[in-house]
This record gives sequence, structure tokens and C-alpha cells, in this order.
Amino acid sequence: MSVARLVSALQFCPGLCVQRSRDPAPSLQSRAFNLLLRQLPYKKQLASAEAVQAHVQKLALSPASYEPTGLGRDVEVILTKMGGWPVYYTAPPSGHEGCNYVMFLHGGGYINEIVPAHWRFIDQMTRKARVCCVVPIYPLAPRATAKDVVPATAELLRMLLEDAGDAKVTVVGNSAGAGLALAACQWLRDRGHRQPNRMMLISPAADASVSRPEQVEIAARDPIQDIPGIAEAGRLYAGELDIGHPFVSPLNGAFRALAPMTIFAGTRDLLYPDSVDLAERARAVGVPVELHLLRDQPHNYALMPTPEGRRARAMILRAVA
Repeated sequence: MSVARLVSALQFCPGLCVQRSRDPAPSLQSRAFNLLLRQLPYKKQLASAEAVQAHVQKLALSPASYEPTGLGRDVEVILTKMGGWPVYYTAPPSGHEGCNYVMFLHGGGYINEIVPAHWRFIDQMTRKARVCCVVPIYPLAPRATAKDVVPATAELLRMLLEDAGDAKVTVVGNSAGAGLALAACQWLRDRGHRQPNRMMLISPAADASVSRPEQVEIAARDPIQDIPGIAEAGRLYAGELDIGHPFVSPLNGAFRALAPMTIFAGTRDLLYPDSVDLAERARAVGVPVELHLLRDQPHNYALMPTPEGRRARAMILRAVA
């Protein structure tokens, strides 16, 4: 089924909420931001497999910092190690008593470290929604691959769910982090463990093959991403696994008995057809889904300084609180 037919069908499916902006036109700020994004080097870094390889080699020589940047001074931050990974815990100024929890999994194509924009969003969730955030600094490809990263992330989530007791636990992921969140929840389900209360998936990287014919046309409009680079990053993350393995491409996994999902996607994101497909497959097996698909919004629009991004973040803050 084509993406257009899927979107049309989803609008009338019980159990699935597809949110559309009342004004389908993007805001002036959003259109300006799309133009700005095209001037930045992101798309060039994903233009070819060679560009990704050069980027990965550069990061190997000079790894990016993962330390928190942009958190308010009154946010409590604790760093610990679990399974050899750095894991940060944040708590609101009022303390952690009575708080719900968020596990935040950052994006970056599995090859890039957490960045200040991610930490600013974590600060918003911690202070405004009064939640405790758990932020694993998972190792990056090609040093670490899906075979190890997915089970280890799932085990961290299992321990959080166990420790949280009756408190609400939400998994929030963007891009690669959203794909990792989905794969980790599939891993938990397959082993009979509890699911989180909800997954909030921002522009999820659900299929590393990037092989849909319509994605070629979408890629030309996407101001951030390109197909060759995403495919190469996926290959590095897959390691010895097939690119279609559910650890790498969780769209190929099973969706029964997963946590309810809220998905944010925009039609200038070459990954958006996978979000539509993801929503339909989950709904088909009874998983409650909200799909917020906005016209002409780019990859990760929910984290961007635009009216559309601010509305998306407000939804997330309400959901995790």
C-alpha cells in the first residue's frame, strides 16, 4: 500500500489517532528554519557512505563530549555506571519523591553523541514536567553494534521499570534513539517483561534499509538527511546482523502487546513513510497509537525552535508528567 493510501486509511481507523494541524500550512518560522537547515552541513555529512566513514573516523580521533550542557543549576544530576555505560539521572528542584520517570534515548544516527539540544529538552522535562530522567550514554557504532546495544538498553529499562514501582515510566527517543526505544521494548515483550506506560517516538529511525521508492523524492526535499549516509550509518550499526534484523530495523519486528505510542513525523523527513507504516502495523494488533504527522516539517521537528516544535514538546511534557 502506498504511503498516501495509508495516511488516508489511518484517518478513519478506530484506535488510531492521526493528528493534523488545523492550518495545514507550516508556520513562517518553520519555513525559514527549513531554509536555514539547508545551509548547515548536516545533509553534506550524509551525502555518501564515504562522508559518513570520514565523519566516524574523525569522531574516533576526537570523541564528542557527552557531559550535560544546558541543564539548570537547580536540576540535580547524578552520574553512575551501569554495564560499563555512563548513565545520568536528573531530578527536579523539588526532589525525586513522588516523581514519574522518563528514559531518554538520544538520536544521532547511532554514530553521533548526545548534543546540547538533547540536554535542553531533558532540562525541560525535568523542571517543567517534574520527572526524573534516566539518560543512558550508549556506545556508538561502529565500536558498538545493535547486537549488544539493544539488549543492554532493554535491560536498563527493565531495571528502571522494576525500581519505579507504581510510578509512570515513559520512554522518549528521537531519531535513532526512537528506533532503539522501539527495539528495546520489543526485546522486553519477547522475554515477558513489563512494558513502559508509553513510548514517545520523535521521527523514529525504524527501517535502516531506507529502501522505499518514494524516499528518493522525499530525500530531495529533506533539508537534513540523505539516503546514502543513513544507509551507511545503519550498516555500521548493524555490524554482523542483517540490516533488516529487528534490532536494527524494528519496523520488521512484532508489534503485539507493546506500550502505547505517540509518534511525531513531518513530510519533509525522508523517514516519515516508516512512521506511517509503524503506526498502521501497531494499530492492526491493538496497540493504541497517536501519529502527529505535520506537513512540510523536517526530521526531528519536535525538538526545533518553531511553533510546531513547541507544540510537540508541550504534548510530550503533558504526557510524561
